[in-house]
Amino acid sequence: MTRYLEDLEPGQVFRSPPHTVTAEAIKDFAARWDPQPFHLDEAAAAQSFFAGLAASGWHTAAITMRLLIAAEMGLPLGVIGAGVEVLKWYRPVRPGDVLAIEATVLETRDMKSRPGLGLAQMEVVTRDAAGQPVQSMRTSVVVPLRPPG
Repeated sequence: MTRYLEDLEPGQVFRSPPHTVTAEAIKDFAARWDPQPFHLDEAAAAQSFFAGLAASGWHTAAITMRLLIAAEMGLPLGVIGAGVEVLKWYRPVRPGDVLAIEATVLETRDMKSRPGLGLAQMEVVTRDAAGQPVQSMRTSVVVPLRPPG
């Protein structure tokens, strides 16, 4: 189903399928983008603030983006972000954690500077299998208005 700005309503929720985080994925992401010992090595991580291997917050954000796409909102342009207003991490993501997102439409508006396009402000919460939030963000997504005719 293709959804245009007019099809999005405040309170509407989109959910993703689950994603399992592995130690290998945590280490691979960290080696490339956030090479700190608590993301790379179990022994070093055990002695760290996290008391065990933990995914980078940026890895969690990247997983969230992938899950946002998997939520199949049906936006004609894809999931094009116009910015992140708030980004919070609540607890570390560990190997074996199963994550999923809930994306809730907060509001929509036309873009005055780009006729035919609008913005959907969304609250995206990433949760573990126990339903505990690991991350949340408030973001705006570019969505076209329904074409005339």
